Amino acid sequence: MDKYKKYFGVIIFCVLIVIFALIAFNLVVPQYNKSESLNQQVAAKQQEVDKLRGDMKIVQDKIKRIKDSIVSSQKKIYSPIESDLGNETLFFTLYNDVIEMLHANSIKIRSIDYEYNPQADSFVKAGNDIYFVCDVKMELISNYVNLGKLIQDIYQYPYYIRINEVDVKPYAKDKKILISNLSLRLYAHTAPDDTATAAPSEAPAAPALDGAATALPQ
Repeated sequence: MDKYKKYFGVIIFCVLIVIFALIAFNLVVPQYNKSESLNQQVAAKQQEVDKLRGDMKIVQDKIKRIKDSIVSSQKKIYSPIESDLGNETLFFTLYNDVIEMLHANSIKIRSIDYEYNPQADSFVKAGNDIYFVCDVKMELISNYVNLGKLIQDIYQYPYYIRINEVDVKPYAKDKKILISNLSLRLYAHTAPDDTATAAPSEAPAAPALDGAATALPQ
């Protein structure tokens, strides 16, 4: 036994090294695996963010092209079929068509408001009572594809509708859902008119809507 005593310290040291190595292994490996898992999650989220940014860029570019096209287009301003209509009734057709476009593209309306004859509009400033103007401001819930389709439908609509503003941002709890503030300007002749008038450099409005205040997913 005595001849092994001189190796006892070495044996204890080796045992301690093995124990510390096992402890370190058990501590480091889970952390390493966790780190790798987090890195993979970050990479996946980054790909998702990049895709969403790409989708948003496509929508923004489409909106810009459409707005530029509308400004340079020669669309007709809506003219009522009947005379002696009230201001709200003047916009019934335009307003109803806008709502139909939203429904057709599966876009939900969270809130809606409107303002008649905004003072910044050039036709309102002229004060000639030939045109009636109304701004429709909506908060919408959609995805990128359906929002892009809506903008395209507005562009293809036969009467002039100006897109005042489109403010788009992803919903915080689900980046695939968009919260959009869309402001449109609608124009109408105040009386039936057979002559087509070129669109001004601006444009909307309308009555109240059932089904607003759509709830967001939690």
